Amino acid sequence: MTPYKAPLRDIRFVTQELLNYEKHYESLPDCDEVNLELFDSILDEIAKFTEEVVAPLNAVGDQVGCELREDGEVETPPGFKEAYQQYVEGGWPTLDQPARYGGQDLPMSIGLPMREMSGTANWSWSMYGGLSHGAMETINEHGSEEQKDLFMEPLVSGRWTGTMCLTEAHCGTDLGLLKTKAEPALDGAYRITGSKIFISSGEHDMAENIVHIVLARLADSPPGTKGISLFIVPKYLCNEDGSIGERNGVTCGALEHKMGIHGNATCVMNFDGATGYLIGEPNKGLQYMFTFMNFARLGTGLQGLAHSELALQKSVAYSRDRLQMRSLSGPKNPQGPADPIIVHPDVRRMLLTQKALTEGGRALIYFTGKLGDILTKSDDPAARELADQSLGVLTPIVKAFLTETGFECANLGLQCFGGHGYIAEWGVEQNVRDARIGMLYEGTTGIQALDLLGRKVLGTRGKALDPIIGAILEFCRRSQDCKELRPHLKTLRQLTKQWKSLTRKIGFAAMRDRDAVGAASVDYMMYSGYLLLAVAWAASARVARKKLEEGTSETAFYESKIRTADFYFAKLLPRTTSLYETMIAGSDTLMSIDEDQFVF
Repeated sequence: MTPYKAPLRDIRFVTQELLNYEKHYESLPDCDEVNLELFDSILDEIAKFTEEVVAPLNAVGDQVGCELREDGEVETPPGFKEAYQQYVEGGWPTLDQPARYGGQDLPMSIGLPMREMSGTANWSWSMYGGLSHGAMETINEHGSEEQKDLFMEPLVSGRWTGTMCLTEAHCGTDLGLLKTKAEPALDGAYRITGSKIFISSGEHDMAENIVHIVLARLADSPPGTKGISLFIVPKYLCNEDGSIGERNGVTCGALEHKMGIHGNATCVMNFDGATGYLIGEPNKGLQYMFTFMNFARLGTGLQGLAHSELALQKSVAYSRDRLQMRSLSGPKNPQGPADPIIVHPDVRRMLLTQKALTEGGRALIYFTGKLGDILTKSDDPAARELADQSLGVLTPIVKAFLTETGFECANLGLQCFGGHGYIAEWGVEQNVRDARIGMLYEGTTGIQALDLLGRKVLGTRGKALDPIIGAILEFCRRSQDCKELRPHLKTLRQLTKQWKSLTRKIGFAAMRDRDAVGAASVDYMMYSGYLLLAVAWAASARVARKKLEEGTSETAFYESKIRTADFYFAKLLPRTTSLYETMIAGSDTLMSIDEDQFVF
């Protein structure tokens, strides 16, 4: 089994050469001490930790899984708890959290490589601490000062972890149907009663306490999503001094039996008159929860990248070693019985697809990290507003597109192994199983696509796209001096203009046919993702050509960037052509068939 190796060279290319994080940090208030030396030291240390401590537990978590004991406690796989304690002792949870609560107050983009590396090394393990960030963002943004003082410091330190308790067995994504009740108590708190499903890290033995962020409904609330409130419900109640108190009325009723991510406890959580604390105002819970959900959606996009990277590493190593058949253009390993499969065109197709989607996806999600820094740290209101607007469009694309392509890469990785990939020995079938959930939780691909096209784009009459379209066209204009890049720039301009005209066409169609948006939305989201990755690859090729012109000892690395960009534009970006055709085809062929005609 190929051991995980942190992709430090490409992370440094994206953050330091392509996106120029150092100059970005200079533009942010109170980030004077954030420099390349600090950034590099963080990368090196987290790489060492994830390679040596976290990655070896990945197969263990899959094979052993979690166990719900008779006392209602969940026992995590061997080594998980000890690795988490090392993570906490190393101060990693505090990296990009507020100094007021014991955090290091670094920009959120500095935490991205840490989350990518730990997620690629072992996604199941990384989830235990991963959801805490969303819980902290929600409490810090919408909680009272008393709530912040009580819950933030132990969450920031990692001594406590957080969860997001949204859905129930009968409602799925339609949270307006939820039935969990919240009743006011004499002590000023609330009593929460109901059951939640699919709660990642809902119960475990890795932290002292678990802080659940729970959606529930007050008795006098209006029906639907307008009547949902948000509550903090800790596993253990807290004493006035912040110490752990008595057990709250929240328990794990069952562990879900899942296709993948076996090392993470996905729980049915039962709230039996549990003490909860209202966050903000009543009936604004869904609005507040979007703070958590948007953070989680970007995190899930990162999961797609993690599975792509893991597939790429394993399949490249295997394809170099596996001998099978001779190259059609003549033997490449004449002294051996056969050639390594990496010489065959179809294997190259699979490897280059993984490489293009992985490295392009990394550039895209690390760009959103810069926007997140601006949104949370900039003192320029106009810059914050622009970042917020851009993130609104990019978040559903990052979540949906990168999880779709992450699953594609995981499947291609398995395909490179042939029959050996289908058995557990190599770890690639686990990667496929683990990757599949990314397209489902935090809102399915279809939900993200509707959010993008219906709410973000058409809901603003296309204006939400204007800053992104303007930035792409400006990049094309600035890059005209690179003559080798001009064919790609021409394609980019054409597709960007088509993106805008396509949006108008769908908008006009929706005025006549309300189903037109739903019929086009997933294809529109994928089209958008392929276009944005094309920008990332054109920009990467531009940087690489400049480095080669200046002279470098890393010729192979930069030439690889240029050739992968050429592959992307020639072999993957043309997928937008078929997506365009399916979008303008409308909804007739989808909706004309009657329900009773779905017969077997």
